[in-house]
Amino acid sequence: MWTAAILAGGHARRLGGQDKSALVIDGLSVLARQLAALNPLTRDIILIGGQSHSETSMTTVPDLRPGTGALGALYTALATAHADRVLVLACDLPFVTTPFLSLLLHLDADALAVVPVPSSGPQPLCAVYRRQASAHLERALDHGERRVREAVHALGPRYVTTAELAPFDPDGRLLWNINTPDEYARAAGSPRSAGIVPQPPQ
Repeated sequence: MWTAAILAGGHARRLGGQDKSALVIDGLSVLARQLAALNPLTRDIILIGGQSHSETSMTTVPDLRPGTGALGALYTALATAHADRVLVLACDLPFVTTPFLSLLLHLDADALAVVPVPSSGPQPLCAVYRRQASAHLERALDHGERRVREAVHALGPRYVTTAELAPFDPDGRLLWNINTPDEYARAAGSPRSAGIVPQPPQ
């Protein structure tokens, strides 16, 4: 049993304040694409810090630590999750797939965190956590920490190497995120088809 938490807060200033989860790629919003990847794995999905979406039945949870950025959102996800293990997913990642998310869930069930590390560096906002890690994140916030990578590194995570990710990322776009209009334009031009969840090579 595990919970999925989509982090949908933030101001998206570089995108003019747009709701990243509502951006459309190949005819589907980023949120719809993420739900398509998550639904085969769990229906226990919560939305952290974002606005309600009438087209889904997700529970929307307000930030427990407003004004503390992504680290506060991550803490909220772990502190309010129903299950002991929590898959956390930033709302600006349109190309995650069911096989990739399943990999994160099954690599090391005992680790406090399982974090993918593509060539761009650790991605702690697309990772699996044990709920008990919330206590550490709360202490980090209390001490003024706001850097997600540093706070998560202190958990001693199981990092997923580039080599381990390669079979799930044949076109190098698995962990693309959208922060700017240029990045949105690049993502919108991706050849990945709507509704198709790529399978890793056999």
